[in-house]
Amino acid sequence: MSSVQEQQVLEALTRVMDPDLHRNIVSLGFIKNMQIQGGEVSFTLELTTPACPVKEQLKQQSIDVVAAIPGVTKVQVQLTAQVRATQHKVATDLLPAVKNVIAVASGKGGVGKSTTAVNLAVALSQSGASVGILDADIYGPSLPRMLNIAGKPAQSEETGKLLPPVAHGMKVMSMGFFMEEDTPVVWRGPMVGMAVEQLLRDVDWGELDYLVIDLPPGTGDAQLTLTQKVPITGVIIVSTPQDVALSDVKKGINMFKKVDVPILGIIENMSYFLCPSCGHRSEIFSHGGALREAVAAGMNFLGHIPLDTTICENADAGTPIVVALPDSPQTAVYRQIAAKVAAQVATRQFEAKQFPTIITE
Repeated sequence: MSSVQEQQVLEALTRVMDPDLHRNIVSLGFIKNMQIQGGEVSFTLELTTPACPVKEQLKQQSIDVVAAIPGVTKVQVQLTAQVRATQHKVATDLLPAVKNVIAVASGKGGVGKSTTAVNLAVALSQSGASVGILDADIYGPSLPRMLNIAGKPAQSEETGKLLPPVAHGMKVMSMGFFMEEDTPVVWRGPMVGMAVEQLLRDVDWGELDYLVIDLPPGTGDAQLTLTQKVPITGVIIVSTPQDVALSDVKKGINMFKKVDVPILGIIENMSYFLCPSCGHRSEIFSHGGALREAVAAGMNFLGHIPLDTTICENADAGTPIVVALPDSPQTAVYRQIAAKVAAQVATRQFEAKQFPTIITE
Protein backbone atom coordinates (compact mmCIF):
# COMPACT_ATOMS: atom_id res chain seq x y z
CA MET A 1 0.00 0.00 0.00
CA SER A 2 1.43 3.39 -0.99
CA SER A 3 1.96 5.98 1.72
CA VAL A 4 -0.35 8.97 1.99
CA GLN A 5 0.92 12.09 0.21
CA GLU A 6 0.45 15.69 1.31
CA GLN A 7 -1.05 16.62 -2.05
CA GLN A 8 -3.76 13.97 -1.56
CA VAL A 9 -4.68 15.47 1.80
CA LEU A 10 -4.78 19.03 0.47
CA GLU A 11 -6.91 17.97 -2.49
CA ALA A 12 -9.37 16.30 -0.14
CA LEU A 13 -9.52 19.37 2.07
CA THR A 14 -10.52 21.57 -0.87
CA ARG A 15 -13.98 20.02 -0.47
CA VAL A 16 -14.38 21.78 2.90
CA MET A 17 -15.92 25.22 2.34
CA ASP A 18 -16.05 28.17 4.73
CA PRO A 19 -19.77 29.16 4.67
CA ASP A 20 -19.06 32.84 5.30
CA LEU A 21 -16.11 33.34 2.95
CA HIS A 22 -17.46 30.95 0.29
CA ARG A 23 -14.03 29.49 -0.42
CA ASN A 24 -12.37 26.24 0.51
CA ILE A 25 -10.11 26.12 3.56
CA VAL A 26 -7.00 25.31 1.51
CA SER A 27 -7.27 28.36 -0.76
CA LEU A 28 -7.94 30.49 2.32
CA GLY A 29 -4.65 29.37 3.83
CA PHE A 30 -6.24 27.78 6.89
CA ILE A 31 -4.16 24.56 6.76
CA LYS A 32 -0.89 24.78 8.70
CA ASN A 33 1.82 22.46 10.06
CA MET A 34 0.79 19.32 8.20
CA GLN A 35 2.59 16.14 9.25
CA ILE A 36 2.17 12.67 7.76
CA GLN A 37 3.63 9.52 9.29
CA GLY A 38 2.53 6.43 7.45
CA GLY A 39 -1.25 6.49 7.68
CA GLU A 40 -1.43 9.09 10.44
CA VAL A 41 -2.20 12.65 9.37
CA SER A 42 -2.14 15.73 11.59
CA PHE A 43 -2.44 19.44 10.83
CA THR A 44 -3.58 22.74 12.29
CA LEU A 45 -6.77 24.43 11.14
CA GLU A 46 -6.12 28.15 11.67
CA LEU A 47 -9.39 30.10 11.51
CA THR A 48 -9.96 33.85 11.31
CA THR A 49 -11.38 34.21 14.82
CA PRO A 50 -11.61 32.05 17.95
CA ALA A 51 -15.32 32.96 18.03
CA CYS A 52 -15.97 31.30 14.65
CA PRO A 53 -19.56 29.98 14.82
CA VAL A 54 -18.79 26.96 12.59
CA LYS A 55 -15.36 25.96 13.89
CA GLU A 56 -16.45 22.53 15.13
CA GLN A 57 -18.29 21.91 11.88
CA LEU A 58 -15.19 22.76 9.83
CA LYS A 59 -13.03 20.58 12.05
CA GLN A 60 -15.31 17.57 11.71
CA GLN A 61 -15.64 18.00 7.95
CA SER A 62 -11.84 18.16 7.68
CA ILE A 63 -11.47 14.95 9.65
CA ASP A 64 -14.12 13.19 7.54
CA VAL A 65 -12.66 14.04 4.11
CA VAL A 66 -9.10 13.15 5.12
CA ALA A 67 -10.17 9.92 6.84
CA ALA A 68 -11.79 8.84 3.56
CA ILE A 69 -8.41 8.84 1.76
CA PRO A 70 -7.18 5.26 1.16
CA GLY A 71 -4.37 4.44 3.54
CA VAL A 72 -5.28 7.01 6.22
CA THR A 73 -5.64 5.34 9.62
CA LYS A 74 -5.80 8.35 11.95
CA VAL A 75 -6.55 12.08 11.63
CA GLN A 76 -5.72 14.74 14.22
CA VAL A 77 -6.80 18.37 13.76
CA GLN A 78 -5.83 21.19 16.10
CA LEU A 79 -8.00 24.31 16.03
CA THR A 80 -6.33 27.73 16.34
CA ALA A 81 -7.22 31.23 15.21
CA GLN A 82 -5.40 34.29 13.92
CA VAL A 83 -7.51 37.45 13.91
CA ARG A 84 -6.69 39.74 11.00
CA ALA A 85 -6.35 43.50 11.30
CA THR A 86 -8.58 46.06 9.66
CA GLN A 87 -7.15 47.30 6.36
CA HIS A 88 -8.97 50.64 6.40
CA LYS A 89 -6.68 53.59 7.16
CA VAL A 90 -7.29 56.97 8.78
CA ALA A 91 -5.13 60.07 8.90
CA THR A 92 -4.20 59.48 12.55
CA ASP A 93 -4.44 56.00 14.01
CA LEU A 94 -4.37 56.21 17.80
CA LEU A 95 -4.60 52.43 18.21
CA PRO A 96 -1.89 50.90 16.02
CA ALA A 97 -1.73 47.62 18.00
CA VAL A 98 -5.50 47.04 17.99
CA LYS A 99 -6.54 44.80 15.12
CA ASN A 100 -10.27 45.59 15.03
CA VAL A 101 -12.41 48.33 16.52
CA ILE A 102 -16.10 47.46 16.93
CA ALA A 103 -18.39 50.32 17.93
CA VAL A 104 -21.76 49.67 19.56
CA ALA A 105 -24.24 52.48 18.90
CA SER A 106 -27.88 53.39 19.34
CA GLY A 107 -30.08 56.13 17.96
CA LYS A 108 -31.49 56.95 21.41
CA GLY A 109 -30.84 56.20 25.04
CA GLY A 110 -32.54 53.54 27.12
CA VAL A 111 -32.36 50.69 24.61
CA GLY A 112 -29.83 48.59 26.55
CA LYS A 113 -26.84 49.44 24.38
CA SER A 114 -24.26 49.32 27.19
CA THR A 115 -25.55 46.02 28.57
CA THR A 116 -25.37 44.59 25.07
CA ALA A 117 -21.86 45.95 24.47
CA VAL A 118 -20.52 44.50 27.74
CA ASN A 119 -21.99 41.03 27.23
CA LEU A 120 -20.81 40.85 23.63
CA ALA A 121 -17.30 41.92 24.65
CA VAL A 122 -17.16 39.30 27.40
CA ALA A 123 -18.47 36.64 25.00
CA LEU A 124 -15.67 37.48 22.55
CA SER A 125 -13.13 37.32 25.37
CA GLN A 126 -14.45 33.95 26.53
CA SER A 127 -13.95 32.58 23.02
CA GLY A 128 -10.20 33.12 23.44
CA ALA A 129 -9.75 36.50 21.77
CA SER A 130 -7.85 39.39 23.38
CA VAL A 131 -10.47 42.05 24.04
CA GLY A 132 -10.75 45.56 25.44
CA ILE A 133 -13.83 47.68 26.03
CA LEU A 134 -13.99 51.49 26.08
CA ASP A 135 -16.83 53.46 27.60
CA ALA A 136 -17.04 56.47 25.26
CA ASP A 137 -20.20 57.84 26.89
CA ILE A 138 -18.63 60.83 28.62
CA TYR A 139 -21.88 62.22 30.02
CA GLY A 140 -23.26 58.94 31.32
CA PRO A 141 -20.48 56.34 31.82
CA SER A 142 -21.86 53.02 33.02
CA LEU A 143 -19.05 50.48 32.70
CA PRO A 144 -17.58 50.98 36.21
CA ARG A 145 -20.87 49.88 37.76
CA MET A 146 -21.64 47.16 35.21
CA LEU A 147 -18.19 45.61 35.67
CA ASN A 148 -17.84 46.44 39.38
CA ILE A 149 -14.62 48.45 39.01
CA ALA A 150 -13.79 51.46 41.15
CA GLY A 151 -10.86 53.83 41.55
CA LYS A 152 -8.51 55.59 39.18
CA PRO A 153 -6.35 53.43 36.89
CA ALA A 154 -2.62 53.17 37.56
CA GLN A 155 -0.10 54.90 35.32
CA SER A 156 2.82 53.25 33.57
CA GLU A 157 6.18 54.52 34.83
CA GLU A 158 7.78 53.81 31.46
CA THR A 159 5.28 55.36 29.03
CA GLY A 160 3.21 57.58 31.31
CA LYS A 161 0.07 56.03 29.83
CA LEU A 162 -2.86 54.79 31.88
CA LEU A 163 -3.03 51.05 32.52
CA PRO A 164 -6.60 49.87 31.98
CA PRO A 165 -7.96 47.64 34.74
CA VAL A 166 -8.93 44.11 33.74
CA ALA A 167 -12.36 42.59 34.32
CA HIS A 168 -13.43 39.13 33.13
CA GLY A 169 -10.35 38.94 30.95
CA MET A 170 -10.95 42.32 29.26
CA LYS A 171 -9.09 45.61 29.47
CA VAL A 172 -11.52 48.34 30.51
CA MET A 173 -11.46 52.13 30.37
CA SER A 174 -14.12 54.69 31.22
CA MET A 175 -14.40 58.36 32.13
CA GLY A 176 -16.33 57.07 35.12
CA PHE A 177 -13.04 56.02 36.73
CA PHE A 178 -12.06 59.68 37.11
CA MET A 179 -15.17 61.14 38.72
CA GLU A 180 -17.63 60.54 41.49
CA GLU A 181 -20.65 58.52 40.42
CA ASP A 182 -23.15 61.31 41.13
CA THR A 183 -21.01 64.12 39.62
CA PRO A 184 -22.44 65.47 36.33
CA VAL A 185 -20.20 66.25 33.36
CA VAL A 186 -21.12 69.76 32.21
CA TRP A 187 -19.04 70.09 29.07
CA ARG A 188 -19.55 71.53 25.63
CA GLY A 189 -19.25 69.30 22.56
CA PRO A 190 -15.59 69.90 21.64
CA MET A 191 -14.48 68.88 25.14
CA VAL A 192 -16.27 65.55 24.71
CA GLY A 193 -14.34 64.89 21.52
CA MET A 194 -11.06 65.72 23.28
CA ALA A 195 -11.91 63.41 26.17
CA VAL A 196 -12.64 60.51 23.84
CA GLU A 197 -9.36 61.13 22.02
CA GLN A 198 -7.47 61.04 25.34
CA LEU A 199 -9.10 57.74 26.32
CA LEU A 200 -7.74 56.35 23.07
CA ARG A 201 -4.31 57.99 22.93
CA ASP A 202 -3.32 58.08 26.60
CA VAL A 203 -4.27 54.49 27.50
CA ASP A 204 -1.90 51.55 27.12
CA TRP A 205 -4.30 49.22 25.29
CA GLY A 206 -1.52 46.94 24.09
CA GLU A 207 -2.22 44.34 21.41
CA LEU A 208 -5.90 43.46 21.08
CA ASP A 209 -7.90 41.38 18.62
CA TYR A 210 -11.02 43.45 19.32
CA LEU A 211 -11.66 46.76 21.04
CA VAL A 212 -15.38 47.19 21.69
CA ILE A 213 -16.42 50.83 22.07
CA ASP A 214 -19.67 51.63 23.86
CA LEU A 215 -20.73 54.86 22.16
CA PRO A 216 -23.05 57.44 23.67
CA PRO A 217 -26.55 57.45 22.16
CA GLY A 218 -27.29 59.61 19.15
CA THR A 219 -24.96 61.16 16.59
CA GLY A 220 -22.44 63.63 17.96
CA ASP A 221 -18.89 64.56 18.87
CA ALA A 222 -17.84 61.18 20.26
CA GLN A 223 -18.87 59.39 17.07
CA LEU A 224 -17.14 61.93 14.84
CA THR A 225 -13.92 61.82 16.86
CA LEU A 226 -13.74 58.06 16.59
CA THR A 227 -14.29 58.00 12.83
CA GLN A 228 -11.49 60.54 12.38
CA LYS A 229 -8.93 59.08 14.78
CA VAL A 230 -9.19 55.28 14.55
CA PRO A 231 -9.95 52.77 11.78
CA ILE A 232 -13.36 51.49 12.83
CA THR A 233 -13.90 47.98 11.51
CA GLY A 234 -17.65 48.32 11.83
CA VAL A 235 -20.54 49.39 14.00
CA ILE A 236 -23.34 47.44 15.65
CA ILE A 237 -26.61 49.29 16.09
CA VAL A 238 -28.85 48.36 19.04
CA SER A 239 -32.54 49.20 19.03
CA THR A 240 -35.78 48.25 20.69
CA PRO A 241 -38.68 47.19 18.42
CA GLN A 242 -40.94 50.22 18.69
CA ASP A 243 -41.21 52.81 15.93
CA VAL A 244 -39.83 55.73 17.98
CA ALA A 245 -36.53 53.86 18.46
CA LEU A 246 -36.38 52.64 14.88
CA SER A 247 -36.77 56.16 13.50
CA ASP A 248 -33.58 57.09 15.36
CA VAL A 249 -31.87 53.96 14.04
CA LYS A 250 -32.34 55.30 10.51
CA LYS A 251 -30.54 58.51 11.51
CA GLY A 252 -27.66 56.50 12.93
CA ILE A 253 -27.42 54.39 9.78
CA ASN A 254 -27.30 57.50 7.60
CA MET A 255 -24.64 59.11 9.81
CA PHE A 256 -22.29 56.12 9.67
CA LYS A 257 -22.79 55.87 5.92
CA LYS A 258 -21.77 59.52 5.55
CA VAL A 259 -18.52 58.95 7.43
CA ASP A 260 -17.87 55.68 5.55
CA VAL A 261 -18.09 53.33 8.53
CA PRO A 262 -19.42 49.83 7.72
CA ILE A 263 -22.44 48.61 9.68
CA LEU A 264 -21.94 45.04 10.88
CA GLY A 265 -25.58 44.59 11.76
CA ILE A 266 -28.60 45.51 13.88
CA ILE A 267 -29.66 43.94 17.18
CA GLU A 268 -33.20 44.06 18.53
CA ASN A 269 -32.96 44.34 22.32
CA MET A 270 -35.92 43.96 24.71
CA SER A 271 -37.50 42.06 21.85
CA TYR A 272 -39.99 40.12 23.96
CA PHE A 273 -40.67 39.09 27.56
CA LEU A 274 -41.01 35.51 28.74
CA CYS A 275 -42.81 35.14 32.05
CA PRO A 276 -40.50 33.17 34.37
CA SER A 277 -43.52 31.60 36.12
CA CYS A 278 -45.74 30.46 33.26
CA GLY A 279 -43.59 30.91 30.18
CA HIS A 280 -46.09 33.21 28.49
CA ARG A 281 -44.49 35.41 25.84
CA SER A 282 -45.42 39.10 25.80
CA GLU A 283 -44.18 41.43 23.07
CA ILE A 284 -44.25 44.54 25.23
CA PHE A 285 -42.57 46.89 22.77
CA SER A 286 -43.92 45.18 19.64
CA HIS A 287 -41.57 42.73 17.92
CA GLY A 288 -39.52 42.37 14.77
CA GLY A 289 -39.18 46.06 13.96
CA ALA A 290 -35.38 45.97 13.94
CA LEU A 291 -35.40 42.92 11.69
CA ARG A 292 -37.70 44.68 9.22
CA GLU A 293 -35.47 47.78 9.33
CA ALA A 294 -32.37 45.66 8.68
CA VAL A 295 -34.02 43.98 5.70
CA ALA A 296 -35.23 47.33 4.32
CA ALA A 297 -31.74 48.82 4.66
CA GLY A 298 -30.02 45.75 3.19
CA MET A 299 -28.11 45.07 6.41
CA ASN A 300 -27.40 42.05 8.57
CA PHE A 301 -29.75 41.27 11.41
CA LEU A 302 -27.72 39.87 14.30
CA GLY A 303 -30.44 38.65 16.64
CA HIS A 304 -33.24 39.21 19.17
CA ILE A 305 -32.35 39.72 22.85
CA PRO A 306 -35.26 39.25 25.29
CA LEU A 307 -36.37 41.68 27.97
CA ASP A 308 -35.28 39.71 31.00
CA THR A 309 -34.94 40.71 34.65
CA THR A 310 -31.90 38.46 35.15
CA ILE A 311 -29.97 40.40 32.49
CA CYS A 312 -30.75 43.69 34.24
CA GLU A 313 -30.13 42.38 37.75
CA ASN A 314 -26.72 40.98 36.90
CA ALA A 315 -25.74 44.16 35.09
CA ASP A 316 -26.68 46.23 38.14
CA ALA A 317 -24.76 43.83 40.39
CA GLY A 318 -21.58 44.30 38.35
CA THR A 319 -21.43 40.83 36.79
CA PRO A 320 -22.52 40.41 33.14
CA ILE A 321 -24.99 37.57 32.63
CA VAL A 322 -22.58 35.69 30.35
CA VAL A 323 -20.33 35.38 33.42
CA ALA A 324 -22.99 35.02 36.13
CA LEU A 325 -25.13 32.47 34.25
CA PRO A 326 -22.89 30.92 31.57
CA ASP A 327 -25.33 28.09 30.76
CA SER A 328 -28.48 30.21 30.54
CA PRO A 329 -30.47 30.69 27.32
CA GLN A 330 -29.85 34.44 27.60
CA THR A 331 -26.10 33.87 27.55
CA ALA A 332 -26.51 31.59 24.53
CA VAL A 333 -28.13 34.48 22.64
CA TYR A 334 -25.23 36.84 23.38
CA ARG A 335 -22.69 34.20 22.35
CA GLN A 336 -24.52 33.55 19.10
CA ILE A 337 -24.54 37.27 18.30
CA ALA A 338 -20.85 37.61 19.24
CA ALA A 339 -20.02 34.74 16.88
CA LYS A 340 -21.98 36.43 14.08
CA VAL A 341 -20.14 39.70 14.70
CA ALA A 342 -16.75 37.96 14.64
CA ALA A 343 -17.72 36.23 11.40
CA GLN A 344 -18.77 39.56 9.87
CA VAL A 345 -15.45 41.13 10.85
CA ALA A 346 -13.47 38.22 9.42
CA THR A 347 -15.45 38.30 6.18
CA ARG A 348 -14.80 42.00 5.74
CA GLN A 349 -11.05 41.50 6.27
CA PHE A 350 -10.91 38.99 3.44
CA GLU A 351 -13.08 41.10 1.16
CA ALA A 352 -11.25 44.37 1.88
CA LYS A 353 -9.25 45.68 -1.02
CA GLN A 354 -5.58 46.32 -0.37
CA PHE A 355 -4.64 49.98 -0.45
CA PRO A 356 -2.30 50.80 -3.34
CA THR A 357 1.30 51.70 -2.60
CA ILE A 358 1.94 55.31 -3.53
CA ILE A 359 5.47 55.98 -4.79
CA THR A 360 6.78 59.52 -5.14
CA GLU A 361 9.87 60.32 -7.13
